[in-house]
Amino acid sequence: MKSEIVEAFSALVKEKSIDKGVLSKILEDIFLSMIKKKYGANDNFDCFVNMEKGEIEIYQSKTIVENVTDEVTEIELKEARKAEPDLEVGDEFLEIIDPATFGRRLIISAKQNLNQRIKEVEKELIFEEYKKRIGEIINGDVRQINRDEIYLNADRTEVILPKSEQIPTERHRRGETLRGIIKEVKMTSRGPEIIISRASPKFLSRLFELEVPEIYDGIIEIKEIAREPGERTKIAVYSNDKRIDAVGACVGMKGMRIQAIVKELNNEKIDIINWSSEPEIFITRALSPAKPIRIAIDDVDKKVIAVLDDEQISLAIGKGGQNRRLACKLTKYDIQTMRDDEYKKMVEKESILDLPLSEVAALSENMVNKLIKGGFETKRDVIDSDIAELTRIPGIGEKTAIKIKNALADLK
Repeated sequence: MKSEIVEAFSALVKEKSIDKGVLSKILEDIFLSMIKKKYGANDNFDCFVNMEKGEIEIYQSKTIVENVTDEVTEIELKEARKAEPDLEVGDEFLEIIDPATFGRRLIISAKQNLNQRIKEVEKELIFEEYKKRIGEIINGDVRQINRDEIYLNADRTEVILPKSEQIPTERHRRGETLRGIIKEVKMTSRGPEIIISRASPKFLSRLFELEVPEIYDGIIEIKEIAREPGERTKIAVYSNDKRIDAVGACVGMKGMRIQAIVKELNNEKIDIINWSSEPEIFITRALSPAKPIRIAIDDVDKKVIAVLDDEQISLAIGKGGQNRRLACKLTKYDIQTMRDDEYKKMVEKESILDLPLSEVAALSENMVNKLIKGGFETKRDVIDSDIAELTRIPGIGEKTAIKIKNALADLK
């Protein structure tokens, strides 16, 4: 049985990539809603939609009685026997309802309801599709530029590039095509909100996958990325095949591969270094183009002192501290740069602090013995303690404790 709403529905099916089963269920729900509006209830009605044929069938189940008290659920015996002569009181009678009997107002309302439901399904489908695509690079055409975000059209879907995810040095115009990585997808009251990023380190990583087949194939791994979008990036790479140079593969013949990425990122400077599991080697490479004389590592506190010649200090620090800052992010160590003469003075000072108390001439032998019994072994132990700790040692009062601290402090 053809229906005006079914025809409208069939037209929508051609345009929308929505599962026919889902759409059939929507239409069935809409007709059951129409039935409830017309009859006050829909418990004894069934609706079947055939998407292939564009047909809808509505059945109303009634109980056969002698005298009807409820026209929605009951039918008189003589009326039922007009269709089937063998029926008796108490039997079930199925009556076919023509959708045309619902009236034009209900049909128009149903159409509106159908459009609204399809929009909701479309939003859900878009949300689910893009949620699966998080981490993927997409292209979009700039549609609108606001102070805090840029709206783009990507495959007939609106995506948002927030200011925080833009490369600060870039300026865009309407109609321009932009690439970005899908960073986040969330459902809002207005529908799915798809956030893309050009500032994310993952965007840079995906660009390398596109330009460097060895990364895509897993031969070369990107181990770490430290990025300041639009300015400079340090990227650590590692080759799982000793025959392949990781840095050389990323740069490409005559720099073709890296140039394509730099161009995409508005001439962002990219330093590619070989990753190493040895912290000293990795930190040294991370400080490139500076070349440290030595590296002193504190693995417990994740701190490093990089010792450099005078002319290398500025290179290690970089403009505005950028080189050192990126090296810290890349290696996960707090790197302090130091001149060679400063480092030597510090080491000398440290060695003095670690001097055993027995070798400190400023303290009497009796006082040294008391301190050692109290758990103090070096000059550093005493200097780092407070007065209260020293006065807990038998035979040492507050005045004596102050004298000891002052005597050792003068020896720095």
